[in-house]
Amino acid sequence: MPLPPPTNREPLHTRQIVCRGYRRADGLWDIDVHLCDTRDEPLQTFGRGKIPPGEPLHEMWMRLTVDDQLTVIDLRASIEQAPYPACPHFPAGRFEKLIGKRIAPGWTARVRLALGGIHGCTHLVELLGPLATTAIQTVHAWRSESPDGHQHQPREDFIDSCHSLIADGEVARQLWPRSDDGD
Repeated sequence: MPLPPPTNREPLHTRQIVCRGYRRADGLWDIDVHLCDTRDEPLQTFGRGKIPPGEPLHEMWMRLTVDDQLTVIDLRASIEQAPYPACPHFPAGRFEKLIGKRIAPGWTARVRLALGGIHGCTHLVELLGPLATTAIQTVHAWRSESPDGHQHQPREDFIDSCHSLIADGEVARQLWPRSDDGD
């Protein structure tokens, strides 16, 4: 169902986030994300002066490398454009706190604890959510392909993760039939 028609409005800000998942030759997975914020009118900033319409206010890249179990092997970031002079000097070593951690329930809380507030960059921390989701979709889809065309991901990874995957719902019964003994 599409959104209802909008009221009369004027465009001001565009945020584009593009995530891509890659299978590497060494068996690991790279997930790249690119964020680009642009304005539809000039913007005066403290650090860069006047930014003309269409020029990136923020432009950032991240690469997350994981193994088949979604354990973080490496995490890199690059800030190409930002409004403040200190932004591009974000200490990349702070991402090392996530190396060895697994993308699993509680991921967002672990990310915010390690890199939130003054310990990180709001935009880079926010990008770790779409990176994690893309990693799950990339790795699980590849790992669980089957000849019948269904993707049979492990039940414990997905059950009760959203309203469609409720434990006693139709989708769960079809994808993960339970035996009579509850296994």
